[in-house]
Amino acid sequence: MGQETSSLVSEDTKPDTLSDRSIEAVAELINSGRAKQIVVMTGAGISTAAGIPDFRSPKTGLYHNLARLNLPHPEAVFEIDFFRNNPQPFYVLAKELYPGNFHPTVSHAFMALLAKKKLLRMLFTQNIDCLERAAGVPPELIVEAHGSFATQRCIDCKTPFPDADMRKSVESATPPVCVTDGCGGLVKPDIVFFGEQLPNTFFSNATVPQEADLVIVVGTSLTVHPFAGLPRLARDSVPRLLFNMQRVGDFGTRADDVLCLGECDDGIRKLADELGWREELEKMWVDLVGEEEAERQRSRERQEAEVDSELDEIDELVQMLELSEDRDDRDTDATANAAPQDKKESSKPATVPSTPLTQSPAGAPLATEEELPTRYPEGSIKAGERDESAAPATQDVPESALETKKEELDTDKTATHTPLQS
Repeated sequence: MGQETSSLVSEDTKPDTLSDRSIEAVAELINSGRAKQIVVMTGAGISTAAGIPDFRSPKTGLYHNLARLNLPHPEAVFEIDFFRNNPQPFYVLAKELYPGNFHPTVSHAFMALLAKKKLLRMLFTQNIDCLERAAGVPPELIVEAHGSFATQRCIDCKTPFPDADMRKSVESATPPVCVTDGCGGLVKPDIVFFGEQLPNTFFSNATVPQEADLVIVVGTSLTVHPFAGLPRLARDSVPRLLFNMQRVGDFGTRADDVLCLGECDDGIRKLADELGWREELEKMWVDLVGEEEAERQRSRERQEAEVDSELDEIDELVQMLELSEDRDDRDTDATANAAPQDKKESSKPATVPSTPLTQSPAGAPLATEEELPTRYPEGSIKAGERDESAAPATQDVPESALETKKEELDTDKTATHTPLQS
């Protein structure tokens, strides 16, 4: 998902900036003082350890759990027209996702540590959970590309709504109305819904990746534009480090791309180890969330690792079964097409009977092939579609600054995506 078909660099291609394509080399770059303008881009994968679900995982995804609200379709909860007519489902969901219900992960703490060490130039996030703020990343260094729960306002007159009143409304799952006399419009958090433009802060900072001396991408499918184009804005010689469950975007097509595939927190800890920051990072995180929450997240990660291992074993067994079935089919076809005398010979009992892989020697079934739920740890949201009727949203960005990267970042798009994590 989000993986592009650009040609991957060969193993023989030498990096332009790094000593080699490894986390160790990235750590060396940072420790040497050559990376002082680090730009980070994050998606849902950075928050899954906190307990925030993704969207489309069967049985556990948010969309599956929204079925109880009798929506015409799950995405309707984030459609502005549906919200105007029926805001209740959104506020049921908001009660579950509201800031304060979840705690930052060690990956969030790492972003705060970068800021503390004056190495973070900017953090772009698709998430609305405000966990970057909770971790201690200064608000002025955060671009919440799809909005967040941090602020709210009337959808009609745009008057801001008090934070304390909003929290009460969310806790009771009661849609609030505007405080302006005579308005009576509905209030919603400043989250980007379908058909709404991204915040001005996104477009006013859209060229920041061009200033980076290191780009780090964490837990995103890179399928939603214009956010998905941000990593491509980095200069060709600038190293790009990906922490994700799979390769996404055009990662792997540049000489200084480093891919660390797996759980985000595991990759972040590896980088912290190489930097010599691990002890400082863990203490900072535990002090922030408390030992009980830290252990809960560690246990969750261990359980997910065990499940992944079991799924891998089942996948291997299924592949063996498929190979066995293919071989049996070929044997059957060969027998059916054999000459009459060959068929007669093949009908004779074999002197050494073989046991199919689907059975034990005693004839008991070893396993049955079962469709397993697809896991999307980094979340899954719809890619934006170009809206030719929308007014250009690049008015705050000088055209000359974007001209060389026009194809990489399409800022003429309104948000037609699911406006949570990706």
